[in-house]
Amino acid sequence: MSAAASTIAPARPLSMPHRRFEPTVVEPRNRPEGRPDNSQCMQALARANQVRLARAALKRDISAGRRDVGEVVLDSPWEAESMSLSELLCSQRRWGRARSRKLLASIALSEGKRVGTLTERQRRVLVAALEAKLGNRLN
Repeated sequence: MSAAASTIAPARPLSMPHRRFEPTVVEPRNRPEGRPDNSQCMQALARANQVRLARAALKRDISAGRRDVGEVVLDSPWEAESMSLSELLCSQRRWGRARSRKLLASIALSEGKRVGTLTERQRRVLVAALEAKLGNRLN
């Protein structure tokens, strides 16, 4: 294939007709006997939604100054256990990814480390680094 052949335009434009797709209601299918229902799946989805909403509320509280990041790190509430350190630190006002990355690198912690997997020593070191960085004013 020559270089010229690859630059030839198609004979007619390749465009899709503009169609608006309407949402449809999907009816549940009849299950054969002995087949389990989706209650376990629905429970997992409900739990995931509950965690997402709780995390969003926690991030809003941290951003508004109603909760301290140090308090969250030390207490490790259930909604924060599976949050990454970077996600938690970035929820503060005026605190970007680069700043959190720099702080975590200074104390040898990974950005992706989950709050719930921190040891007690790592928690204390992180809180001390946050206090030093923010001048005893965690927010």
